[in-house]
Amino acid sequence: MLEETRLHRIRALLSTLNQVSTEQLVQHLGVSRETVRRDILKLESMGALRRVHGGILATGPSPELPLSVRNTVREKEKHQIARAAVKQLTAGQTLFIDAGSTTTILAEQLASMPGLTIITNSLNVALKLNSLDSEHLNHDVILLGGQMGSAQATCGPGTVSEILRYRADVALLAPVGVSSQAGASSYAHQEAEIAAAMARNARQCIILADCSKIGVESRISYASIEQIDMIITDSGAATADDLPELQRRCEQVLLV
Repeated sequence: MLEETRLHRIRALLSTLNQVSTEQLVQHLGVSRETVRRDILKLESMGALRRVHGGILATGPSPELPLSVRNTVREKEKHQIARAAVKQLTAGQTLFIDAGSTTTILAEQLASMPGLTIITNSLNVALKLNSLDSEHLNHDVILLGGQMGSAQATCGPGTVSEILRYRADVALLAPVGVSSQAGASSYAHQEAEIAAAMARNARQCIILADCSKIGVESRISYASIEQIDMIITDSGAATADDLPELQRRCEQVLLV
């Protein structure tokens, strides 16, 4: 396994569990303790974690992991969130969908919804929708142009300009974090600009966030809590410290 892949997997575990033992890392990565030790030291030097006796601790929000890694984290919960999101939609609506592991899973679930217009900057979302094999489906899929970004998606001023041409019924967005104070946030400027434009130009904004993202504030806020109509998360969020305040300030917080 390449070092880069190991480092991404360690960070993915930390983003999910917050604290990971050395033994867990050895078993998860299938490498020696010495290799794990070197990887931990490298990540610690980057400020991505803190060493404690017998393992490591997360130091706070970190840059979002590559989509290939995110796709394997909390997959069951993301499917539950996607199914719940579909239930909020009606046939014939126009949707904005941004790029992310949860929204890619959402695209698969949209097989049960005929006649949608879906506007997205995500190549994975567009490809998933295009591959749905049903003679009853009649989705109009619009892939936004622009520069190619790091998350298999288009981005930049050209993409934002295209978004502003449309008015959608619903924006379905997957942030790095959502909190009662910062609202929905992202780590990358370009991704935040896309999500912000989609949120502004939709009648309804639905945030799709598994429990590891509840209470998390990333680098750039793109939708205030007042702009968010609904947050859909999984039941693991019931113990999140920020959940009561989110429920108080957001119109609807749905745990599935």
